[in-house]
Amino acid sequence: MRPIVRVPLTYGVIGGVLGAGLTTALYYLGTHPFLMDVYFDYRIVLFAIFIFFTLRELRDYHHDGILYFWQGLIASFIFVSAFAVIASLAIWLLAMSITEFVSSYITLSLERLRNLPPEIVERIGKDVYERNLEIIPSTNAADLAILYFGQCLIIGTFISIILSVITRRQPKP
Repeated sequence: MRPIVRVPLTYGVIGGVLGAGLTTALYYLGTHPFLMDVYFDYRIVLFAIFIFFTLRELRDYHHDGILYFWQGLIASFIFVSAFAVIASLAIWLLAMSITEFVSSYITLSLERLRNLPPEIVERIGKDVYERNLEIIPSTNAADLAILYFGQCLIIGTFISIILSVITRRQPKP
């Protein structure tokens, strides 16, 4: 297998297991991982660290100190995809085996939604607010796993672009 696939896949599997472990730990520590604010999401730090080391290893040990932007993006995408698949599957298994995981998410989400100030409800729209109140109770384990997967792709895309620019090195003319 080529290094541009093998290296990020290896880091992605390790990161995915670590991400699933952190999600489980946060849940058991009393903070539901799906209700954290975006800027406190542990995946931002995990992605930054793992993608940086993935790209650095590719550049320094497999490509003779050269890493193009497109190589960084491809490697980062493979890492984020592997991370997202492993962690999402683990979250799905966690939610299927511990029914309290999903039910606590539903309860806390509804509570948070009902406690929104009226001006925020007006800003997002009364119809969107009502629709969310109707949709949240039907959430299941697969919905949470898909949500986690999608969030990983979104967070990972932004971090991948930034780190691919930072770690790239082109040959000297």
